[in-house]
Amino acid sequence: MNVDPIIWAITIVVILGLLAFDYFFHIRKAHIPTLREAAIWSSIYVGLAVVFGIVVWIFGGATMGGEYFAGYITEKALSVDNLFVFLVIMASFKVPREDQQKVLLFGIVFALIARTGFIFAGAALINTWSWMFYIFGIILLITAGNLLKEEDSDGDDADNFIIKLAKRFFNTSEHYDGDKLVTKIDGKKVLTPMLLVMVAIGGTDLLFALDSIPAIFGLTQNVYIVFTATAFSLMGLRQLYFLLDGLLDRLIYLAYGLAAILAFIGVKLVLHALHENNLPFINGGQHVPVFEISTSLSLTVIIGVLAITIVASLVSKSGKAQTVLNNARRHSASYLELDYTADEGERERVYQQLMVEENAIQNLEVKFRDKHKDSEEILEQVAKAHALHEKMTGR
Repeated sequence: MNVDPIIWAITIVVILGLLAFDYFFHIRKAHIPTLREAAIWSSIYVGLAVVFGIVVWIFGGATMGGEYFAGYITEKALSVDNLFVFLVIMASFKVPREDQQKVLLFGIVFALIARTGFIFAGAALINTWSWMFYIFGIILLITAGNLLKEEDSDGDDADNFIIKLAKRFFNTSEHYDGDKLVTKIDGKKVLTPMLLVMVAIGGTDLLFALDSIPAIFGLTQNVYIVFTATAFSLMGLRQLYFLLDGLLDRLIYLAYGLAAILAFIGVKLVLHALHENNLPFINGGQHVPVFEISTSLSLTVIIGVLAITIVASLVSKSGKAQTVLNNARRHSASYLELDYTADEGERERVYQQLMVEENAIQNLEVKFRDKHKDSEEILEQVAKAHALHEKMTGR
């Protein structure tokens, strides 16, 4: 279904308006969003996405509406997974808590720009060569396999190749100057870590786009649906980051769920490629009569897999232990990092949360606690936070 250029223009203006609103009313003045603020705005953005999907369903039909919701849910799940990497990058660069919103908004804007480029490039490739569905399918199957590989938990170094080049050829500062990208030291202009962390976020966004765009093209080839589902999945990601802070580690089976979804979409793409086949070395260049997965079945599988993944993660005792230990490590590191925030109230909140986590660690079953190879190191770091708090407060 072709979408009128006027609808395209209105949609783009609305999305740009939402981004501008986010910047001028939430980001321009650096602050740490409360849990209530994050919950309200996350709900608003999800609500807008759902309302938009209902409008698409009413005016575009059930198939178009189903494709939008399948694409939106898949892209949202992939975006939540991306938050893990954003968390690692910001921890590696020790981004002050009140400035993290600006970094996240930059990441969202850059991701939207990058993915828009990939969307139109992908559409052009598919329209020119139908065998690109084979390539997209293989990419997703490989990505699904990579998600199942065990990752090194110590891999929290965000000093990628681009960052190393920037540090080598440009003057860089080791300290932040608020949310400024450039500052002056001894009268010379230097790059702040804020600019470097944005470069790191931008680089990872490009990699994420390589996975997410083939995934949604496996659910719909309608460019308008691909664009809007991707855009709305990114809206509210900043608020979701602060809402899920401390709970992201609990979703220990999310990678398995995403791997299953990407593999499913990859198979769907390959089946579609066989149905549209014109490669001479496959069935003599004729289409292959295979089962094609419907939009309704895709939506059911995606929702079902995510539901099972989330429930399994939340009831897992191993997941609870990992969450408590990782949160204790993160909060103790934040408290020990004196540049973490200038807000004393936020530092006290972090310390009190750390105390709750320390108590939870003591109540963990030993076999689950010892599964985390860094448990002893984390407890030592918590003890250092205790000592610093006593020194700073005199009690």
